[in-house]
Amino acid sequence: MDYVYQKSKNFDTLSKNLAKVVLDASKTQDVVYLVDGNVTDDVSCSIILKKKKSVEVIAGVSKADSILSKVGIFSNYTACSAYDVKNCSLSLPLVVYDVDNQFLASEVKLALGDRFGDEIPVYKFKNGNFSKIKLYEYDFDNDFDYSSAIVVDKVDLIQKTRFDFDDLHTIVKVLRSENGCPWDRAQTKESIRKDILEEAYELVDTINRNDEDGMLEESGDLILQSVFTSIFAEERNSFTVRDVVSGICSKLIERHTHIFGTDKASSAENALEIWDKNKQKEKGFESGGEYLDSVPKNFPALMRAQKVGSRAKKFNMDFESASAVFEKVKEELLEVKECLNNDGVNLAEELGDLLFAIVSLARLSGLESEEILNLSTDKFIRRFKKTESLILQDGKNIKDLSAKEIDDYYNATKKN
Repeated sequence: MDYVYQKSKNFDTLSKNLAKVVLDASKTQDVVYLVDGNVTDDVSCSIILKKKKSVEVIAGVSKADSILSKVGIFSNYTACSAYDVKNCSLSLPLVVYDVDNQFLASEVKLALGDRFGDEIPVYKFKNGNFSKIKLYEYDFDNDFDYSSAIVVDKVDLIQKTRFDFDDLHTIVKVLRSENGCPWDRAQTKESIRKDILEEAYELVDTINRNDEDGMLEESGDLILQSVFTSIFAEERNSFTVRDVVSGICSKLIERHTHIFGTDKASSAENALEIWDKNKQKEKGFESGGEYLDSVPKNFPALMRAQKVGSRAKKFNMDFESASAVFEKVKEELLEVKECLNNDGVNLAEELGDLLFAIVSLARLSGLESEEILNLSTDKFIRRFKKTESLILQDGKNIKDLSAKEIDDYYNATKKN
């Protein structure tokens, strides 16, 4: 079948062409097809087995077994062709065969480097011989052919430079073990609640500052808190971290019926409507009140008010427009003024109504009240600093000035 090799542009098309020749021949006669290594290692054989059921398989020694035995690895390994390395679930020990050219060697190196780190020791194989090098050196030369392969053996946890989710789970379990860290062992699901909130806020802060390094670090810290919560549950025999990952995957599929089902969404707004529809169905809410009441009560107050208002809108209870809300804001403001004139009777309630109306005004204007209040708070801090600086330049102490004097300085900073 040399002619098939000669007319194929690359090894991917070669496998398809070889399979076609064998399948075409099998229509009129019995065919014996011999391949290097075991049948399950060969891509052309996989194609044939998928398309033709009446095939007798005579197993041989796999490429993986033959290569791995030379470095003393005999079981529990992962093996894949270099042509399929991007689609493989890579775990150690690992052998990647069919590394028949330098370009492909570079692709394999990048894939393995992203998963295990560029400095990990590897075995470079060719013609049954091997040398031990660092992964980053793998494609330094052009010494590759059909027999070339790369092997990566297991690495102890503390020697790794690149980790995965399972490693994180293992590390936290070690920290929680009998001989683990006293602080980590002392934590409970209740004690880390504030840490979860802090890490979430710190991540949001890095996003606001467009701090890529900070986002990387704080994303990890937030994931850590989720793993802690899952391990506490494992210790209670309640649920596992695998249940958590499985649950979120199921939720994403079930809620995105416009992607994985028959619904259609032409915009982000349509997609959100479908998500909410599926959520209400999944949660079994029997009324709009239940849907509103499910908004967590420990949300920041502005965020909770905005969320509740958005959900009420889905049940047709909302203002018609931002202009309509503005009239409500003026009404609530007058009621607050009336309370102040009556020695503050019901002031807390009326101020709360005013705040809720203002949140509705922000929402119907397409704004996030939590975000815009933070922006205004930041602006006030900047102006305060400038005001204080001007006062100090005049040799004065801000604490000694009247409200009118401070206001004059503050207005001066606004002009600048």
